[in-house]
Amino acid sequence: MSPFLVAIFLLGLSSLATAANFTQVYEWTEEFDYEWPSEESRTEALEDGTYDPKARIKPLYMAAYGTRLFLGLLNGDGIPVTLGCLPTSSASSAPPKLTPFPSWDMHHRREGDCNKIKEVNGLEVDSAGRLWVLDRGNYFCKSKIWIIDLNNNNSIELIHQFSFHDWMHDLVLDETNDGTYAYISRWKERNIVVFSLERNESWIVKTPGIEVFSIALSPKDHEPRQLYFGHYYSFDLYSISVAALRSGTGTANPKLIGKWTAKPYRLMIDNHGTMYAAFLWENYILSWNTSEPFQEKRFDKVTGIFANRQFAFSLDQNGTFWMTETDAKKEPRYMLRLLKTAVGEKSFEALPVAQATSQLHKRSIQTEKSPFKVILICSVVFNLILLGLIILRKKRITCESDEMTVLYENHGYVNLRPRFP
Repeated sequence: MSPFLVAIFLLGLSSLATAANFTQVYEWTEEFDYEWPSEESRTEALEDGTYDPKARIKPLYMAAYGTRLFLGLLNGDGIPVTLGCLPTSSASSAPPKLTPFPSWDMHHRREGDCNKIKEVNGLEVDSAGRLWVLDRGNYFCKSKIWIIDLNNNNSIELIHQFSFHDWMHDLVLDETNDGTYAYISRWKERNIVVFSLERNESWIVKTPGIEVFSIALSPKDHEPRQLYFGHYYSFDLYSISVAALRSGTGTANPKLIGKWTAKPYRLMIDNHGTMYAAFLWENYILSWNTSEPFQEKRFDKVTGIFANRQFAFSLDQNGTFWMTETDAKKEPRYMLRLLKTAVGEKSFEALPVAQATSQLHKRSIQTEKSPFKVILICSVVFNLILLGLIILRKKRITCESDEMTVLYENHGYVNLRPRFP
């Protein structure tokens, strides 16, 4: 084995040692269904085309609370809702149906009915157990924030309507002693929208020359607190102090932090300051410790799937990383997967989520970090290096034997030593 091959193998082991170990919670292979009010309503939706069980469902946003996971879905033909919830565990071996949230009545698709949720473009749960839903609206309806109390029968606590519509991308929450703020990004807009819950007001802070896209907020104990964001369809990562956003300053000047190897569409930061990033048209997730100089690390990679935005993820207060995978190929291996892994870091926003008790199947393409696995990897590396040295020595002896044979034959002698095999 050549030194070059040994180096490649060592690099591969290094990437496995730092990757996450995911377990599969649910898998939907060919069809996806919902909890319908009645069988008649399901039949009607099938007949009028509102519902197609084979329609490609695509979660783009996720939030975790209690024993529920909330999914924000991309609108599409045959998909009757844009927001639903799933249980974190199930006693059944079959994947669960999606429950429309907060109710079926909030998802009628009449374009001009602005009292319904049009399309989810962001989800967060605050420390009071309220689900914040960023609704992009449509041509007829302005964009909104819906705040839903998960501890009070899913009642709608507040609706804030913006002066604009469409082209929303994501939001993060900033809970301070002076109140709760939401920071919102919009497609191709060179600004950040700020919303104050206590004042029920919103304003815009300009980011000259930078179209804000993916966003994430540093932990509360990391001062001065920073809002990180990606430039639209760019590799660049920037940051802004949130103090400038809260104060209502009309303009803030972003600071360039580093460059990713791809274009991120989703960012998230845990309570220890580790950032997770998913990328357009890429099948991996990278991480970065924001307390250190910018350096990417591999968090997860899955082979054989294809989509422009194939991951949605969220953290809960138990340090569980929840993630969905979708596959947009013409003949996908599966329609949707829900996965989880324990990363040891927690969301600084959501309240604790109950541990899942169902039997899970480990995804074999990744391995987790543990002392036993580190020892095993070191042992494998040592044995491979030793094997490589033995092979090299054996080849050298064989070559020497061949050279002696040629020398003897050229001088008219017969080589009586046997060749090594």
